[in-house]
Amino acid sequence: MNEKRVDVAIIGAGSAGLYALGKVRASGKRFVLINGGDTGTTCARVGCMPSKAMIQVAEDYHRRGILGRYGVTGQEELQLDSEEAMEHVRTLRDTFVDRVLSNSTDKMDAELFIEGYARFIDPHTLEVAGQRIHAERIIIATGTRPLIPAAWQAFGERIVTTDQIFELEQLPATMAVVGLGVIGLELGQALARLGVQVTGFDMLETIGGLDDPDVAKAAIDALTKDFPIHLGMAAEISEENGKLRVTAGNHSVLVDKVLASLGRRPNLEHLALENAAIELGANGIPQFNPNTMQLGSSHIFLAGDVTGERALLHEAGDEGRIAGHNASSDRVSAFKRKVPLSINFCDPNICHVGARWSELDAESTAVGVVNFAPVGRALIMGKNRGILKVYADKVSGRLLGSEMACTKGENLAHLLAWSIQQQLTVGDLLQMPFYHPVIEEALQAALYDCYAKVERKNTGGIVELVSLVQ
Repeated sequence: MNEKRVDVAIIGAGSAGLYALGKVRASGKRFVLINGGDTGTTCARVGCMPSKAMIQVAEDYHRRGILGRYGVTGQEELQLDSEEAMEHVRTLRDTFVDRVLSNSTDKMDAELFIEGYARFIDPHTLEVAGQRIHAERIIIATGTRPLIPAAWQAFGERIVTTDQIFELEQLPATMAVVGLGVIGLELGQALARLGVQVTGFDMLETIGGLDDPDVAKAAIDALTKDFPIHLGMAAEISEENGKLRVTAGNHSVLVDKVLASLGRRPNLEHLALENAAIELGANGIPQFNPNTMQLGSSHIFLAGDVTGERALLHEAGDEGRIAGHNASSDRVSAFKRKVPLSINFCDPNICHVGARWSELDAESTAVGVVNFAPVGRALIMGKNRGILKVYADKVSGRLLGSEMACTKGENLAHLLAWSIQQQLTVGDLLQMPFYHPVIEEALQAALYDCYAKVERKNTGGIVELVSLVQ
């Protein structure tokens, strides 16, 4: 068996692994990048990008329903060729994947990029593709795969995962979406707007990871205009006349296919972690320091979705950079993590920024609220539904977090994330310019509502003009 010695071995060529590679390669250390399964990153191949392509098609087609308000006639005659629509999604998906590959593994020598599933022989030795790799440092960035209950696997192709949905050449007439987190909501609404009769199920009492009850209610009210949603009971599936019967409590529906959106499972089973002398947590995932990505005090680092925590591309990028830096440095450094930011691209957008509602102390937190029904710009767009809430420390006025279900939430959430990371106060933000008429005026209204409830006020009031001395 061939043997090779390197300074750093990176297992996984997804987003986290590629970001780690950037740091390791720049250090001049000897390395190998190992990848089992498809290349091209989860985001480009089956996640962020194809889902947004599908959402865009669905949203544009759905907007035909509002054209009558503008005096446009004939919109009722518009038809959607779902086969062409899905082909368009796949074409864009392939473009994104090709871009990733052309800028990463396609340009790597075979000695540096090894395709195959790696397994630990001992803490410093990996076996892959008929050779053994001895590495001083190892980064595990193997990603995740969709979770499918064992009992559901008997239904074969009628159970569709989020990795498979974009391969459908023909959309089913009816479909149940089980699991209404980020992916389930995005794809469920898109499918409904593409003409599929969709029914949503989730065993939780909320959707999209929301825990602010006001925002959750607004999101549920908005989403149920596109498809019925049943919450609070686990879904069970049985076969009936060639179709699938999905039942949760008193709710039952007969469908052609089920989209299983129950979360994702870390890809760890090929690694033989029992040979790596590392400690596993109760969930079977190695215990790690999120500021260093190091497993205990060992030479092994974890990065990306495989951690089971912040399964987002920008977080995977940061974790890859941290792991890559530490794996190729003489000393391990701790890095401050960025403000949490999560965006669901359903309509209206569902976003979480900074501290969550459940993490806050009601007594010491000031809350600002704006409902979107009267927001002028949203009314013009025909998207004046939803709510935005901001949370601040009642004494200092410092912004702590926000949850929202509203149009253009993806933009508002970024503004708030940047502001929270800069430790700005509510008053600081109200000193900023707000144009008219823009959606950001809704944020301004929520900030004014919050400002009235905090103790720290701006010197001279909100509108403070600075005199320029010549």
